[in-house]
Amino acid sequence: MIRNSEREIWSVTDLVTYLYQTLDADSKLKSLWIEGEISNFSQHPKSRHMYFTLKDEYAKIKAAMFAGNNRRLRFTPKDGDQVLVRGYLSVYDREGQVQFYAQDMRLSGVGDLYVAFQRLKEQLALEGLFSQPKKTIPLFPKTVGVITSASGAAVRDIITTMKRRFPLTNILLYPVSVQGDKAAGEIAEAIEQMNILREVDVLIVGRGGGSLEELWAFNEEVVARSIFQSELPVISAVGHETDTTISDFVADQRAATPTAAAEMVVPHINDLKDRICSLEKRLIHAQSSQMAKFRDRLARSIERPVFQNPNARLHQYAQRVDHLQSRLEHAMKKWTVERSRKLDKIIYRMDRHHPAEQIAKLQERVFRCKQDSVYAIKNKLREKRSKHMQLVGQLDALSPLKVMQRGYSLVYRYHQNELIKSYRQVQPGDLIRVRMADGQLKCQVWRSEEKNHE
Repeated sequence: MIRNSEREIWSVTDLVTYLYQTLDADSKLKSLWIEGEISNFSQHPKSRHMYFTLKDEYAKIKAAMFAGNNRRLRFTPKDGDQVLVRGYLSVYDREGQVQFYAQDMRLSGVGDLYVAFQRLKEQLALEGLFSQPKKTIPLFPKTVGVITSASGAAVRDIITTMKRRFPLTNILLYPVSVQGDKAAGEIAEAIEQMNILREVDVLIVGRGGGSLEELWAFNEEVVARSIFQSELPVISAVGHETDTTISDFVADQRAATPTAAAEMVVPHINDLKDRICSLEKRLIHAQSSQMAKFRDRLARSIERPVFQNPNARLHQYAQRVDHLQSRLEHAMKKWTVERSRKLDKIIYRMDRHHPAEQIAKLQERVFRCKQDSVYAIKNKLREKRSKHMQLVGQLDALSPLKVMQRGYSLVYRYHQNELIKSYRQVQPGDLIRVRMADGQLKCQVWRSEEKNHE
């Protein structure tokens, strides 16, 4: 960018870069859905990138869909297709054109269903329905529960395949609708009932192929939650290999087709026979090898001296037993003597520490402690009595009666118990009571005056 005093001059690169940055900063333009009609469609023969125009009645915009994204499409776009496209808006810098970069594309007729599918998928993924630990499919199920239409090709394929592969397994069919408004509720109820009955070891839930609308029952939330809550392991077998439903993500196993589910749930009896024959051969070989080892060990053992002259070995053992018996008797005698000595020492100690002696000593100590305690208590009582008498004398000396006996008296108002402490509390003519140590006087004030300090 060139600046001068009058204006700013942009280069083409600066302008395209600014436009690119502006579009890239707008979060609304990073992921959006566009509905329109395809025109001018072309696909590069080598890179397989797709280039086309999206238009409606009033406007159009160039678009591109790279091979990494378009290889997942379930249809081949063409001019005139009404489509629902998800992607982002940016600038193709070489041409300086605003262009829509498509990441996903659906035919417009199923666009609403696809959006609902993606939203439910994201919701259930956040709740953890897809990441829970998967239950193990039993190797040899006695009974397999099949939840599908009773009249569809799926049930025939499952029954035919299972009977061909492993006829010992029983099949319990729970017929339901697999498309229509009632289908999802019937499928969910069937899963719940199978869990209540507990007559099967594993469940196959599915149907044959169809359009997105026909398979929609297996994208319903009620079916997904029933599979998630099932205590029985569930195999989802919906449609063909390219069909993917919500139930496939929640189930413990996903089979591409109902036939594949039947092959997954039971082994082939011929494979088992081959396995048994192989194990039988290995067992016979191992048994023969072990028997050969035992024969070789037996032959070597027979050649050992102990088997050549067993009496000689018995005599050696008899002599050894006699020797061990003598040692045992000697050890027992020694042990008895040692224990007797220890017992004598214990008896001597017990005599020295006889309970009667200990009791006598303790009684003597108790008697001395008792005498000491009585003497100490008596001394303490004498001290307390002396202190008490001293305090009583001090208290008596401070008694008002003692003071009054020395000539002092208390003056009260005649009709009240108010003590008169100052001459200012009475006036000439007031009646007063004068209390002395041995009685009281009833008087009338003749005159009151301040104390003369002279």
